[in-house]
Amino acid sequence: MQPITLITGASSGIGAAFARVFAAHGHDLVLVARRESALSAVAEDIAATGRPRPQVLAADLAAPEGADRLAAALAAHGLEPAVVVNNAGFGLRGAAADLDRAEQLAMIDLNVRALTDLSLRFIPGLKRHRGGIINVASLAGFFPGPGMAVYFASKAYVLSFSEALHRELKPQGVRVTVVCPGPVPTEFQARAGISEALPPVLTLSSERVARQAYEGFMSGRRLIVPGLSNKVACVLPRLLPRALVVRLLDAYQMKAAAAVPRTDG
Repeated sequence: MQPITLITGASSGIGAAFARVFAAHGHDLVLVARRESALSAVAEDIAATGRPRPQVLAADLAAPEGADRLAAALAAHGLEPAVVVNNAGFGLRGAAADLDRAEQLAMIDLNVRALTDLSLRFIPGLKRHRGGIINVASLAGFFPGPGMAVYFASKAYVLSFSEALHRELKPQGVRVTVVCPGPVPTEFQARAGISEALPPVLTLSSERVARQAYEGFMSGRRLIVPGLSNKVACVLPRLLPRALVVRLLDAYQMKAAAAVPRTDG
């Protein structure tokens, strides 16, 4: 079986940036997302730099059978993940009681269930290749999130799960790193219904996030919070009364536009 780096949500944004960083360091890649044409464009960009062209697999990981189909496709091609980058995910802005319930459950399916499945499914191969897992959470994972309740909660799960998995798998030679970026200009904002400008003090590029995440992962770090301002922000929930944090987040979200349906990603 050929060892590869599997990157989900690789058609744009942070996922595409991860693909370029891993390719630049000589990893053979399999890129996964729903939009095959966008994946192919990322693969062609990488090939144009002289690196091997990544393989692309179009898959809807939010579907109940999505991870099974992905694993079957990898096995059929003789491919075995040595590194798994769980980047696929989306958010929706709006009051949880007002948003479409099916869409919010689909968010949990992708952000939580699929990420958990792909984190656990390939562990025997990760051990053989002494590889690991990068799970993309968010600065949101440190906070309660009125106005994006399910999204914030899903990222809190990713943070907690990944830190625990890091501890469990480290003695077996498997690295687990969780990345908690703040705002990043990507397609995420349009899908989530976020129309206002991102706060400059917290905003980083997808390339910088991917680069810092890669370096932290390779050095075996448990948690990466890119950017000094974001590092400070993630400490605030420990210092301020919880009720105040909830009120502050609620006040911020109240200024935002209403949520819009998710688009393909």
